[in-house]
Amino acid sequence: MVPGSPVHLEIWKVRIVSHVSSMLETYPKDLGEVDKEKLAACIAACFECAQTCTACADACLAEDMVAELTSCIRTDLDCADICLATGKVLSRLTGADPAVLRSVLETCQRVCEACAEECEQHAQMHEHCRICAEACRRCAQACADLLKSLP
Repeated sequence: MVPGSPVHLEIWKVRIVSHVSSMLETYPKDLGEVDKEKLAACIAACFECAQTCTACADACLAEDMVAELTSCIRTDLDCADICLATGKVLSRLTGADPAVLRSVLETCQRVCEACAEECEQHAQMHEHCRICAEACRRCAQACADLLKSLP
């Protein structure tokens, strides 16, 4: 298996979700009606998206046409910050306020959709933007899935 290959990345993602799931399983209190599988997937997607958006912004800065990528860089960095914050908030379960969780998830979903749209405008010229758009779409979907499952 080649590091960085699609198969390698899929195995890595499964391990990350598995690790997040293991942490959720060890949580000493009852999580109520929260779908642990969707919660784990969303946390993993948020952290993956934050890293991908940060890397995409950095790659945009290295492009010769950096001035034309200003909006993409800004959107990438905003998305990275929101995804990181969302992943952290979802990881802290003690005393979680359902209204706050909903608000954070809705915001993350919207920001990821906006970032995906921005990156898709550059995806034909810049592979990093295509990869980033895909990560943003996955994260937006994970947020939507978790939102639908919340009581």
